[in-house]
Parts: sequence; structure tokens; C-alpha cells
Amino acid sequence: MTAPPLSPSVPRAVRPPGALVIDIEGVTKLYPMGMETIHALRGVALQICRNEYLAVMGPSGSGKSTLMNMLGCLDTPTAGHYEFNGRDVAQMDDDELAGIRNREIGFVFQTFNLLPRSDALRNVELPLIYAGVARSERLDRAREALEHVGLGDRVYHRPNELSGGQRQRVAIARALVTRPSIILADEPTGNLDSKTGVEILALFERLYEQGQTLIVVTHEEDVARHARRIVRLRDGLVESDQTNEESGVRGAE
Repeated sequence: MTAPPLSPSVPRAVRPPGALVIDIEGVTKLYPMGMETIHALRGVALQICRNEYLAVMGPSGSGKSTLMNMLGCLDTPTAGHYEFNGRDVAQMDDDELAGIRNREIGFVFQTFNLLPRSDALRNVELPLIYAGVARSERLDRAREALEHVGLGDRVYHRPNELSGGQRQRVAIARALVTRPSIILADEPTGNLDSKTGVEILALFERLYEQGQTLIVVTHEEDVARHARRIVRLRDGLVESDQTNEESGVRGAE
């Protein structure tokens, strides 16, 4: 199924070389609400290659949260086609989808979603427990991930012993520990002060430079300007898809 053509006035981003990680075409999502039907997505097409740094933006009700759920395999489209690393998501059963979410997608949330009674090491190793990784290996990988985000000296600290920025770093380490294809971050600086937010975005920049694929869902222009490409949604449609230089956001720094 092909997506409805975009208006000729909508510029498309230049695709960087590299393997295609995400390929969605004509994705639609409908939500029945009593006598009405909400059209959250209206035939979205989007391609994301390995080692892209992408921001998804849009006002409230634009469909960005719905799109994030689709990209993260947390929800399924009403219609359309979604391939993740060349695999048709619609053909996957619940166990396969859970495997994709656990091993291929690293999630970073605004509210951190850490276990309050567990230390940083335990929080980071959790995805590896679910993946059935042996204890010695998962502890080594969890320590390595914490060191990677600058928390090698905080492995035994619980969330209430860490600052907001450190908690988000633990969440990022947890997202990295499975060595995923993409990091999907939902308003990753929303609960942080401006200085700490800048530090988290600097960490994202380093991850991108090291080859990580980053997708950041945000409503903040200050966050989006750090990405290399911005997709803007409005009323369930892609309004624009541009490199940051084309959009003028990076030039506004």
C-alpha cells in the first residue's frame, strides 16, 4: 500500500547513506471515541536510516505520540505498512514484537521509569534479564553502559540518591545496554532544568557521533535544534521533513 503523495510544497530531507532501519508507508491510526472516530495518523510515510539523529515535532494532537508508539512497536497501525530492519511488523506475533522492543529499541522517557528500590546497576541490567542473558555478562554490560554515560562511580546508587540528570543518564544506559538499533526518546529533557538538559543533549550528540541512531520526540525547538533532521507533524500528516540546516533551526543558535 502506498502513502498519499505529499504536497509538492513539502520539502523532503536528504537521506544519508546507510541501511534503512525504519520504513513506513501510508500508516493510518484510527481511535473510536463513542460516536466519533479520531484520525490520529492519516497516511504517514517515513524512512529512517542507520545513524540518523531525528527529531519528531508537532503541536498537541498532531499525532507525534501516536507515531512514537508505532515506531516503538507499542501500537499497531489501522492501515499501512511498517518494516523494521527489513521485517514486516504486521507479520510479527506478540512474542516477536516484545523481542523487538526489548533488544532492538532503547526507550528513554521523560519520567525516567526507574525502579526506586533498585540501584543503577540493577535498573540498567533489567532488559538483559528479560532477554535471558547470563548474570556475569549482563553485569559486565550494565557496568559498561553506566561508564559510557559517565556514571561508573554511581553503579550502586538508588534513584533517590541521584540528581535528575543522573537518573536520566541511568535511563539512557538502560536503553543502550541491549545494543539496540535505535534509541527512541520521548521528551528526554522535559523533567530537567536547562543546564542538565543541555548535558543530556550533549550526551546524545556523543552517542550520535559514535554511530547510534536517535529519534527524539519533542515539542521544544531548543531540543530539536540538536538533531540533524526534523519531521514536523500536523493533524496526523507530515507537514515537513527537512535537514536542520534547511529548517533554519540550527542557524538560530
